[in-house]
Amino acid sequence: MAIFKGAGVAIITPMNEDGTVNFDKLGELIDFQLENGTDAIIICGTTGEASTLTHEEHLACIEYAVGRVNGRAPVIAGTGSNCTETAVYLSREAEKYGADALLVVTPYYNKATQKGLVNHFGTIAESVRIPIVLYNVPSRTGCNILPATVVEMAEKYSNIVAIKEASGNISQVAELAHLAAGKIDIYSGNDDQIVPLLSLGGIGVISVLSNVAPQQTHDIVASYLAGDVKESARLQLAALPLIGQLFCEVNPIPVKAAMNLLGWNVGPLRAPLTTIEDAHLEKLRLAMKDYGLNVQ
Repeated sequence: MAIFKGAGVAIITPMNEDGTVNFDKLGELIDFQLENGTDAIIICGTTGEASTLTHEEHLACIEYAVGRVNGRAPVIAGTGSNCTETAVYLSREAEKYGADALLVVTPYYNKATQKGLVNHFGTIAESVRIPIVLYNVPSRTGCNILPATVVEMAEKYSNIVAIKEASGNISQVAELAHLAAGKIDIYSGNDDQIVPLLSLGGIGVISVLSNVAPQQTHDIVASYLAGDVKESARLQLAALPLIGQLFCEVNPIPVKAAMNLLGWNVGPLRAPLTTIEDAHLEKLRLAMKDYGLNVQ
């Protein structure tokens, strides 16, 4: 059974002005998402600035999210690391806190061979019982999971059940869908490619766009899965200008700016991320207005 079908939000981590995690605001954001169609909460992913959270903060966010969601939707905890031992530690702790599944990114900076990826993910899979979503995002990690490697891991480890595919390479996704033949669930990791991924057998998206437009993102997937491909494509295309602006600078710089434009007061980013450039902010503001969002 799939962990979820539809749109899961790669939720931001709101900060207080002093740079600490704003848990009260995180709770408000979680409630907003679940009240507006979001099908899963993905906590401490790239968009959640996991790379600059301490282990203590990282695990506190996971524990808080599980408690706040309280069974209303699956909670998928980002627990990846370029250190296998660290990823195992975070994964085990997330399981203890009640996460429904794990999102585990490929090792970054030191990267890995395909054999190394099998060993890395396999070690993590053997350390927990809950499902694992592989996260393939070569543009950020410099490491690509080849389709044959994904299938090898899905066949070898029963709890490796899905992949967030953010390579941007539709041909690679098509090859994966062909080789996997239903053995692994595919989620789009790119908001501008939701419909293309669904057309290849995908079952949803793990989304940045959902932070600012949860119902609309949910509807893109729901329409497709209900058989209304034309409506799904219309919604996808209508969102493209905004999606483009949400990635005008490295994620999550623009989406945090967008949330502040919506009045959420989610606070600053952690260094080395910086405040969005003024020119980009104005284009983002206009794209949000054109999309029908209530910009303050």
